[in-house]
Amino acid sequence: MKIYNTLTKKVEDFVPNEAGKVKMYTCGPTVYHFAHIGNLRTYIMEDILEKILRYSGYDVTRVMNITDVGHLSSDGDTGEDKMLKGAKREKKTVLEIAEFYKNAFFSDCEKLNIKYPDIVDPATNCIDSFIAMVKALEDKGYAYFADGNVYFDTTKVENYNELSGHSTEELMVGVRDDVTEDLNKRNKSDFVLWFTKSKFDDQELKWDSPWGVGYPGWHIECSAICMKHLGNKLDIHCGGIDNIFPHHTNEIAQSEAYTGEKWCNYWFHVHHLNDETGKMSKSKGDFLTVSLLESKGYDPLAYRFFCLQSHYRKPLVFSYEALDQATGAYNKLIRRIASLKKDGEVDTAFVESAKQEFIDKVANDMNTALGITCIYDILKANVNDVTKLEALKSIDYVLSVGLIDRAEKLNSQASSTQSENASNDNIDPELKAKIEELIAKRREAKKAKDFASADAIRAELSDMGVTIKDTREGTVYTLN
Repeated sequence: MKIYNTLTKKVEDFVPNEAGKVKMYTCGPTVYHFAHIGNLRTYIMEDILEKILRYSGYDVTRVMNITDVGHLSSDGDTGEDKMLKGAKREKKTVLEIAEFYKNAFFSDCEKLNIKYPDIVDPATNCIDSFIAMVKALEDKGYAYFADGNVYFDTTKVENYNELSGHSTEELMVGVRDDVTEDLNKRNKSDFVLWFTKSKFDDQELKWDSPWGVGYPGWHIECSAICMKHLGNKLDIHCGGIDNIFPHHTNEIAQSEAYTGEKWCNYWFHVHHLNDETGKMSKSKGDFLTVSLLESKGYDPLAYRFFCLQSHYRKPLVFSYEALDQATGAYNKLIRRIASLKKDGEVDTAFVESAKQEFIDKVANDMNTALGITCIYDILKANVNDVTKLEALKSIDYVLSVGLIDRAEKLNSQASSTQSENASNDNIDPELKAKIEELIAKRREAKKAKDFASADAIRAELSDMGVTIKDTREGTVYTLN
C-alpha cells in the first residue's frame, strides 16, 4: 500500500505502527445542515481507503466523531456556533437539529455505499475527555487562561506549520475583514480549547469545568475522541483539504503536546469538489445534496462512480453534463454485467489474479480510475461469465458501485416492465396515446434539465390516475 502523506508531501509506503492493524480516524460532519455532495466526495474516498486496506488484509478500526457542539462558523474561533445557527434557522433545540442531520448524513452514506465506521462518537458524549485533555495541557504549560477562555499557545510547539507547509502569516491572508480579532490571544495562531465567554451569550449547551461553565472548542474534539478510542498512536488521519489549516494543524499541536511524542504517521486529504461557480458551500442558499440528485432521477451510485473516475488529490468540477456522462457510462456497464450468464464453474485462479491486479492499481495512492479499468478488463477477459461475475463481485467490495446488485435489479425490472407493458395493452387507445405523449414530453424536459416542467407533467399524469416509474429500461406506467 502506497499513500500520499500530507505531512511529508510525498507518496510513501504505508507501514502501520502495529503489523497487520490500522488505526484510522476520519473527521465527521458538523450536523447543523444536510451534507452537500462536495462533503460526501471526501467520505467516499475515505471509504475506499478503508476498504482497500481491509481488502489487502489489514485489520482496520475506524473512528469518526460527530460535531454537535463547538464548531464556530469561522474555523479560527470566531463567529456563531454552527449548531446554534442551525437551531435558530429551524426553531428547534440544538440536540434536535443534531439528531435529525446526523440521521440524514448516515442515510446519504448508506445510499452511496459508504460503510458505517466501527466507532461513531458525538462531541456531547465526550465532555469529560475534553476537560481532562485541556487541564493536562494547562498543567504542562501549553495552555493559558485569559478573560474566561482557555487558549493553546502555538509558540510552545516546534514545526507548528509542518502539515500546511506555509507560515502562519501566509495562512492568515484569507481571513475575512469582518472577523473581529480576539485580543486575548498572545499570538494570532493561538486557538481556544475551552470557552466560558464568547460574543454570543445564548449558547444552548454548556457544562461545568475548572474554568467555569462553558463548552469545548472544535479542535480539541477530534484529538480527544481519537485518543479515547484508539490510544495515543494513530496510523491514518483523514479529512478534506480545507481541514489542513487550522483544524488538523491544531490537532497535531495539541495532541503531541499532550502525549510528548509523534501522534499520527499519515495524513490523508481529499481535494475539493467544485461546481462551475467555485467551491461548494452551504452558505450559497440552494446546494447540491444526494436527495436533490435523486429527485432529478440520478442514482446515488452513479455519483459515486463519477467521483471514482478522478484522483482524490485533484479538484473535481461537478456539472449535470459531467454527471450525465458518468451516468451513461455507469448504466451501460450495468447493462453489460446484467447480460452475463451464471452457468459453469468459477476459474478461481483468474479471480485471484484479477484481485491482485486490482490491488496493485488501487493500492498505489488510491488510483480509483485504474480500479474502474479493471472492471472493463475483466469483462473483456477470455473466461466464462460466471468467473467474470465472481471477479467483479470481489473487487466491487472496494469500489462499492453496486455492480452485481444493480445488474440483478435491472434484470428484475426488465421482467417487471414486460409484465406492466403487457397489462397496458388493454387501455383505451386514445388514453394510452395521451399518456405516452406526456411521458415523451417529460423525457425531453428532463433531457433539457427543465425539471420544473418534468415535475409538472408527472403531476398531470397523477391527476389522470397514472403512476409512472423511471427504470433503466425507460419509464413505465400503471393506471390506479
